[in-house]
Amino acid sequence: MAVTVDIKDLLEAGVHFGHKTSRWHPKMAPYIHSKRQESHIIDLVKTVEGLDVALPFLTKVAASGKKVLFVGTKKQAKDIVRAAAESVNQPFVTERWVGGMLTNVATVAQQTKKLHDLESRMASGDLEKRYNKLEVQRFQEEIDELNLKYGGIKDLSGKPGAIVVVDVLTDANAIKEAKTLGIPVVGVVDTNADPSLVDYVVPGNDDAIKGIQLLLDYFTAAVREGAGTAKTEEK
Repeated sequence: MAVTVDIKDLLEAGVHFGHKTSRWHPKMAPYIHSKRQESHIIDLVKTVEGLDVALPFLTKVAASGKKVLFVGTKKQAKDIVRAAAESVNQPFVTERWVGGMLTNVATVAQQTKKLHDLESRMASGDLEKRYNKLEVQRFQEEIDELNLKYGGIKDLSGKPGAIVVVDVLTDANAIKEAKTLGIPVVGVVDTNADPSLVDYVVPGNDDAIKGIQLLLDYFTAAVREGAGTAKTEEK
């Protein structure tokens, strides 16, 4: 059953509030409804249309067994982006986009392997047996640092089938790397950003927590539906 989008919910969550008119990107003109008190108002009909295309795509990706990488490193969004990704067992990047995270596979694989090895040795008590307390503490600090950078993608093997970005300006580097590798991008695009940077445009406010949460709820529902289909087919 396809995910149903309710325009009233989008309105109540403030997804229609754009930026000041002075900060707009001309390519967003087709997605803007009007101006109100020097700010642009996003056309929520266009948001629904964008979701109606993006959500079945995410369902299809998840149903194929591929992962959907959730990206949101801006301060107010990172916790809810991480929670959303974890709720559907998908990879995420919410702290900082490390250059080459998608394109430099060898280096990233080396770092995630190191992280897995250290975590395994810490959990088994191997490090505690071999090293003194101070040295074990340093290993723990290294684990924490690696988790901060790579924890969200440590179980990602190969390319994700898609990436979801909640702020296309903040995480422009993630989009660039996805483009290089031909990975489709679903992006929440506010009135100050270039919609042509992403494959699936979801016009909306990328600052309001309530709005971001609602859009993430739609994205995760679509992924959950696809993942459920994939499991059924495995049986």
